Amino acid sequence: MARHLITSALPYINGIKHLGNMVGSMLPADVYSRYLRQRGHEVLYICATDEHGTPAELAAKERGVPVDTFCAQAHDAQKAVYDGFELAFDHFGRSSSEQNRGITQHFARRLNENGFIEERAIRQVYSPTDGRFLPDRYVEGTCPHCGYDKARGDQCENCTRVLDPTDLINPRSAISGSTDLEVRETKHLFLLQSKLQHEVEAWVSLHEEEWPQLASSIARKWLTEGLHDRAITRDLDWGVPVPADTWPELAAEGKVFYVWFDAPIEYIGATKEWADAAPAGEVRDWKSWWYEADDTVRYTEFMAKDNVPFHTVMFPATELGVREPWKKVDYVKAFNWLTYYGGKFSTSQKRGVFTDHALDILPADYWRYFLIANAPESDDSSFTWEHFTTTVNKDLADTLGNFVNRVLSFSRKRFGDEVPAGAAAGGTEAKLGEEIAGLLAEYETQMEALQFRKAAAALRALWSAGNSYLEEKAPWLEIKTDPDGAALTLRTAMNLIHLYSVVSEPFIPASAKAMRSAFALADDTAVWVSADEAKSLDAVPAGTAFTVPPVLFAKITDEDLESYKERFGGVPE
Repeated sequence: MARHLITSALPYINGIKHLGNMVGSMLPADVYSRYLRQRGHEVLYICATDEHGTPAELAAKERGVPVDTFCAQAHDAQKAVYDGFELAFDHFGRSSSEQNRGITQHFARRLNENGFIEERAIRQVYSPTDGRFLPDRYVEGTCPHCGYDKARGDQCENCTRVLDPTDLINPRSAISGSTDLEVRETKHLFLLQSKLQHEVEAWVSLHEEEWPQLASSIARKWLTEGLHDRAITRDLDWGVPVPADTWPELAAEGKVFYVWFDAPIEYIGATKEWADAAPAGEVRDWKSWWYEADDTVRYTEFMAKDNVPFHTVMFPATELGVREPWKKVDYVKAFNWLTYYGGKFSTSQKRGVFTDHALDILPADYWRYFLIANAPESDDSSFTWEHFTTTVNKDLADTLGNFVNRVLSFSRKRFGDEVPAGAAAGGTEAKLGEEIAGLLAEYETQMEALQFRKAAAALRALWSAGNSYLEEKAPWLEIKTDPDGAALTLRTAMNLIHLYSVVSEPFIPASAKAMRSAFALADDTAVWVSADEAKSLDAVPAGTAFTVPPVLFAKITDEDLESYKERFGGVPE
């Protein structure tokens, strides 16, 4: 079996994320990780909070707490939400860790030794009042294009134009508000990506045919436009410091590495965090996943399209320039954006669903299933409450939940609290078994191909097959003339419930557990269902005690729908 290294784009530390962030990286990575574990593969799923950069410092300042305190609290808050969504990370780390600091500084030293880092003088805004150079986002002012008076020095949030701090009208320091600003010369480190262009092109060419078109086209676009040398240091108080043994002058000035230099390295750093956190007596070899990893390690990254250039071009350039055998990504699963009624999710305008609020109103499985079944794989997709309600009510409540409830409730009412024996399986059951085996094969094919919407459709078809069988056999009528036949029908349907509990686990883990625990199977160690098992449908034998679980999925009412739209905002104007 292959060893699968899986990472999802690091969520930025500043604020709880919305549903688009969830479906664009962490959730599909979790679904895929769960599936691979069930199929017997060794899996290491790594993620972390991305904690450096200007926004973290500014957010901490607004709250009146030290930035390290803010990041620690925000990390815990995000982790609580991800636990609520049942994201089964092997480790959820922090880019501010000592492990990431050490590996980032190592990468910088090696790049420098190999001639891929250069110290250059640039002109930058300086605030005498604050006694420091100001990164782009530390400069605010009026946008010259739209007149918005809170534009940042890198981009206007109102009109989205990219800016330079010197473009702003009446610029001021975001720290002190001082308008006493100067432009002075200072030195920064530049990663000479231009010298690595051909190596990155050669590396991308080995993979782009396998990658989804979205990922390969973005990588090719950046390479066609040419890689430019990029400043990889900033004037901030919070970040991985430039090592004094290599750049003493810059270290003395307090320079730190740019967040987009150290953040991808945190995938490695977090893996070392995982190894260092091993329980007593357990040894975890983090380097076997990253350094001189053998051919059995397959590395898959999950991310939204705005992160693709950094992971398909910039970080590979860094790894290539280090001239050490660090593992590079094999497959990039890129997603388009999930919108809210066609517009942006917005905290300030109270529009859209954020992950903590989602869990406040409905269990995680409702969201997990809907998001994966409608993942923005080929195009941007739009979240609407109407679509969400229809999907939950039709697929989860009616197709799966109702099947489970009526089968178990009817069987208990007519045959008691044990799986009934009844007649031997006949032609209808054999036909059903063949259908289930075929649908399961389709489900496996789509999961292996990381085609999540198609996988969800195959899973939905598996659920529907049970309903079709039940309607064909109609045990509520059958029991009047053929009790043994009705018992066979219910026994077969119960075996379908058990099968659903196993194969649905990647999508809806809590509901899968509830279905599985309905049966008192002492030696139920099945991790997956083989084609032969799917055909025979006999994993739950007659005489097995069972219970009827609470309703798996409550329907969303029209009143619920209207209240959600009112609370979270309707159609953007």
